[in-house]
Amino acid sequence: MTLYRQAATLSSLFLWASISFAQSKQPVSPFAYQSVKDQVCNKAAVVSAHPLASAAGLSVLQQGGNAVDAAIATQWALAVVFPVAGNIGGGGFMVAHLANGNTLAIDYREMAPAAATENMYIDPKTGKANTRLSQTGHLAAGVPGTPAGLFACHKYAKLPMAKLLAPAIALAQKGFTITEREASGLNGSKAAFEKSNTTLPVFVRNDRPWQAGDTLIQTDLANTLKRISAQGAKGFYQGETARLLVNEMERGAGIITLADLKNYKVKTRTATTFNYKGHQIISMPPPSSGGILLQQMLGMLENRPLPQYGYGTVKSVQLITEVERRAYADRAEHLGDPDFYPVPIKQLVSPTYLAQRMANYDSTTAGKSSNIAAGLPAESSQTTHLSVVDAQGNAVSVTTTLNGSYGCKTVVAGAGFLLNNEMDDFSVQPGVANMYGALGGKANAIAPGKRMLSSMTPTIVLKNNKPFMVVGTPGGTTIITSVLQSIVNVIDFGLSAHHAVNKPKFHHQWQPDEILVEKAFPQNLRAQLTAMGYTLKEVNAIGRTELILVMPNGKLDAVADGRGDDSVAGY
Repeated sequence: MTLYRQAATLSSLFLWASISFAQSKQPVSPFAYQSVKDQVCNKAAVVSAHPLASAAGLSVLQQGGNAVDAAIATQWALAVVFPVAGNIGGGGFMVAHLANGNTLAIDYREMAPAAATENMYIDPKTGKANTRLSQTGHLAAGVPGTPAGLFACHKYAKLPMAKLLAPAIALAQKGFTITEREASGLNGSKAAFEKSNTTLPVFVRNDRPWQAGDTLIQTDLANTLKRISAQGAKGFYQGETARLLVNEMERGAGIITLADLKNYKVKTRTATTFNYKGHQIISMPPPSSGGILLQQMLGMLENRPLPQYGYGTVKSVQLITEVERRAYADRAEHLGDPDFYPVPIKQLVSPTYLAQRMANYDSTTAGKSSNIAAGLPAESSQTTHLSVVDAQGNAVSVTTTLNGSYGCKTVVAGAGFLLNNEMDDFSVQPGVANMYGALGGKANAIAPGKRMLSSMTPTIVLKNNKPFMVVGTPGGTTIITSVLQSIVNVIDFGLSAHHAVNKPKFHHQWQPDEILVEKAFPQNLRAQLTAMGYTLKEVNAIGRTELILVMPNGKLDAVADGRGDDSVAGY
């Protein structure tokens, strides 16, 4: 069942809105809310892609939950209020540093179904990859990991899962008003929804286009969340929800089976940890490429005079660009799921190797990717990120994804959730780029049960063994460079949290050989880089960074990216 109504006619539901977050000292109505971009918090903060999701996280903090509780509640809520990327039909990673000193890296990345094959997207007649099948529709979906991942994270939480699911269930069942950005996204994807679904989902309306202020009610999704609340992870991976998902696969020539769902496993990884200028960086290891590339790039930058060059100068931008180029060349060749491929991690991050990678660096001219191959030691961007710090000093950084906007555009009929198109994050054929232009090879080839390479980079920075920064962003292959620039902006250039997030970003990923720059990127810098031989390409926005900076007085400077509807909630 699907419904939509004008918010103005829902006066009876405003009473529910006041009850929904009754435990919160900052009540937020699902029908009248605003984004909070910057907030200095005394004790705790949640930053996410949507005000209502951040409010859900804050509400459980104020009910006695910790940062992990808040992260879980925020993710469940994002699956409702941020359908373009928030998900239960996708996957992600959680990195956490707990107050007791423990560090966590929990991998709930999607997996290839058992029937997947290395050449499944290659046309047998032409020998060429059909990326339409890897990006749109049922065959593009990997086995979802988010529900299992949230239950795996729950062992570090304090409150019952039913309490953490309650805000999401209410938002799905009673509805919320959509923003202008959300209305535009739904309208722009209407044709794709119609093409990729066997039953038209709630996101399609035919009487008129969606408008800001319309109310979206997702009854099928509410019922799915209720099953999960009552039955645990089995409420998704077995029983009615699993049956609905497999039925959807069968109607659309997908290959996920009941066995695939039942056999999904969360992986506990050893976090990527390293030092940078008196700070300890904690990030996600493979199958994320984020932590390794972050370590490579900061390692190549550490002995360079970045503070002397200054923020936003041609010297600093050119240096960072060349560092990014070299790291992404290694990504294409060497990174994949470590359970299937021997990723040479120690060699890739060794100081000797990184020095060798920079040996041909020329500060006066543009490098060429055709001359920068991977070294030989002995990954529209619809992902979403959230950052949380609580009053006890627990810090959580979570990035989850459907991959493309609204994933593969397919909604499981009767269950109400979107499926991912993560199979495109594999190397579908050597030399064929994925939707983000990233290349790959044998290390990231498709195999049954394998996790596809990711760029997600949830990161925590410690100073004196205590949380200093929690940061992450969506953005496909631009994720890693955005996290890199956020860290460098604070540590090397001394920028405020607000400016570290909102100043214009740039990105280079080896191939294609071009620098992406945001619209606000200074014209004088563009001219200088062009004169050095670089090709620049302007894009609307790079990422949507969520950052919490712990200030010397212990207060939290929380910033939600101005590029979206992102919002802070804290106290």
